[in-house]
Amino acid sequence: MSNIDLKNIVKEKYSEIASLPIISSSSCCGSDITIDIATMKDDYTNVEGYFNEADLGLGCGIPTEYAAIKEGDIVLDLGSGAGNDVFIARRMAGVKGKVVGLDMTEKMIEKANDNKTKLGYENVEFVLGDIEQMPFDDNMFDLVISNCVLNLVPDKEKAFSEIFRVLKPGGHFCISDIVIEGVLPEKLYEVATLYVGCVSGALNQDTYLDIVKNSGFSKVQIRKEKQINIPDTVYLKYLEQSEYDHFKQQNIRIKSITLTAQK
Repeated sequence: MSNIDLKNIVKEKYSEIASLPIISSSSCCGSDITIDIATMKDDYTNVEGYFNEADLGLGCGIPTEYAAIKEGDIVLDLGSGAGNDVFIARRMAGVKGKVVGLDMTEKMIEKANDNKTKLGYENVEFVLGDIEQMPFDDNMFDLVISNCVLNLVPDKEKAFSEIFRVLKPGGHFCISDIVIEGVLPEKLYEVATLYVGCVSGALNQDTYLDIVKNSGFSKVQIRKEKQINIPDTVYLKYLEQSEYDHFKQQNIRIKSITLTAQK
């Protein structure tokens, strides 16, 4: 499957999600696959700046938790969806700061702008665009955040290269994402619904960290991690019993990590 096909699959699925009423129990990144939400989505309820209507339940962490956002910072949120993390970052950056959300799905941009209007924020902006080719100047942002999105980007080398480009010298990122310890069976990588569900689009953790470092980042640190438990019935939808038995013997782990690094 080509990168363009993968992007179209993701865009179509997230357009559907944006068109739905507010949901409080989405599974991993909006997938049809049933995954225990407690293992995926962190609880935002008591986070300052949280706006329930912007929370579509699509994250796998709270990147603002370790983002060290300061008043006056210019922040970029990649894959901003309905604006959940943007609005929290805006509270932290204050009226002197600015937060920009980038998303490739028109309906998500519309939903985020509706939420922005309800909140009355003036220093928040939502931009339609591709993470692999961002419509921003070099050295523009103090900080980049993202929540369970980069695993959906086909070319992760290009994505992290773009993050490095748009950050100011000394700027940093804080990203929550899905990674894998080990290697998934080839069949799982080929299943489109699993890709949209943030599983088969995820990289091996060591490969992921190497891409970050090779993009020029320093002080790379995993700040938080938790295991994602996927029911055996999901795997058995795509694997023969013998393939599943071999898979279970490999002790492969799917994890959510929150990662920080500096330019």
